Amino acid sequence: MPQVSIICGSSSDEEIAKKTWEILNKYEISYDYQVISAHRNPDRLDEYITESNAKVFICIAGLAAALPGVVASKTKKPVIGVPVSGKLMGGLDALLSIVQMPKGVPVACVGVDNGENAAHLAARILGII
Repeated sequence: MPQVSIICGSSSDEEIAKKTWEILNKYEISYDYQVISAHRNPDRLDEYITESNAKVFICIAGLAAALPGVVASKTKKPVIGVPVSGKLMGGLDALLSIVQMPKGVPVACVGVDNGENAAHLAARILGII
């Protein structure tokens, strides 16, 4: 059973996911990695969240960055959002999308492209460090 689920909204976000799983590996934290778009594969995402035994979700997304909020709306488990830099706004659009969640749907947010800090935060949530 993975302790952490890493979900990318697009395969183009994999470089940031690699940074994340490198830190999780250092802490010997088990994880599962998926590429599931909140926009293109909503049913698959819903099924994955429902069936996952992970204790923490790390969601990596750019542009509208809906993925972390959608995941947080479907689980009571902690969700960490990692905004991805973009060509037009350098990730500011994704950052603002992730931090502006409505009351009752919290998402922790780390810096743009900072998958490492997402892994460190997950380790703290799990009580590893």
